[in-house]
Amino acid sequence: MNRATTPASDPGARAVRRRPKNRRAQIAAVSAAEFAALGYHRVSMEDIAARLGITSAALYRHYPSKYALFASELLRLGTLTVAAVRLPPEAAAWPARRRLGHAIDGIIAGTIANRTTVGLARWEFRYLDDADKRTVDGNFATALTALGGLMGEVRPELSDHERRVRAVGVFSTASGLGDHRITLGTKATATLLNSACWALVEADLPAPGLPAAAPRAVEVPPILKHELLLHRAIRLFYERGYPNVSVEDIATAAGLPSPSAVYRYYRGKGDLLNAAFRRAADRMSAVIGPTLAESSGPADALAKLVDMYVAGAFDERELIFVYFAEFGHVPDDERATLRVVQRLVVAEWATLLARVRPELSRAEGHILVHAALGLVVDYGRVFGDDERIYPRQWVIRLMESVLFGRVAL
Repeated sequence: MNRATTPASDPGARAVRRRPKNRRAQIAAVSAAEFAALGYHRVSMEDIAARLGITSAALYRHYPSKYALFASELLRLGTLTVAAVRLPPEAAAWPARRRLGHAIDGIIAGTIANRTTVGLARWEFRYLDDADKRTVDGNFATALTALGGLMGEVRPELSDHERRVRAVGVFSTASGLGDHRITLGTKATATLLNSACWALVEADLPAPGLPAAAPRAVEVPPILKHELLLHRAIRLFYERGYPNVSVEDIATAAGLPSPSAVYRYYRGKGDLLNAAFRRAADRMSAVIGPTLAESSGPADALAKLVDMYVAGAFDERELIFVYFAEFGHVPDDERATLRVVQRLVVAEWATLLARVRPELSRAEGHILVHAALGLVVDYGRVFGDDERIYPRQWVIRLMESVLFGRVAL
């Protein structure tokens, strides 16, 4: 066709926009990132549509509601969790260590590929409705049983109970990636987490029932007890989630005559959450200086910090959980300051770890510190308050295994 017969383009014609074939996957990825960054309740369908550059009507064609989007991602992850520990038919002829290694590799690969959703599931899971929560819980229980069985093939001397505790530790160590944005190559990340997970499998734990060892922690100035109001608010945030707690709920739990009484002490619910975060952050940061001053070296200092962190996590379990789970709800003007404190604490731990294990890169050290800090929180999330299931000395040893490697101190 020559120029004379070529039809002129119509400047008023609209370009045809073809719908991407993977639109649902794009929506799921963007929504998971938004939910993980801000919390499920702070994100709207309009926010997600804006991030995708589509209309709300287009978004609703794929998902009927925000909850449907949220639940579908967590249910998808639950299915992937079971698939990660499922062995291929040819694995029947493999030796025990290869069988377990295949499952650990699958867990790590799935976590890396779904990093944002893993973080979302870890802290926003409680907002699923009862039926979906039972489904996800069932998937996790199936995966734990399978992983524990494979551990039993490698270490038949372990009890069912001890294998389960270690299996939770493996999932926790891998899912720690969802708590931060530290970047490391996929292969290097997989290698690092693989080594940490095997350290959990191979660690020798103190015999249950033995008296706890004398704490290595240094003496630090005592911290004032929580005011009753703050204590009750933290408990409600832990049980229901921050968005589902009102000032009236807090006043009632604290025995105050009316919600207005809360405002004598705090400006509002957000101020209470901020106070809880500052309490947790101050407790973690205040012990670093005295510990460094009274330790014989970096390994000793880091071991003491582990001791104190575990003690605090057991003594103030609800506060530590809220500290990890509700960061997206901290008032905007306070979030940056608290983020700096969080990063400084992790950096101090990672600096000590680098002196103990100079072969680790800066990013590797930070990833292991995040994994270790999240471990004790995940044990509380899975097993509740029953210290008989996961004694403090076990948690200390497992945290040390993640940090120090297979030859824990």
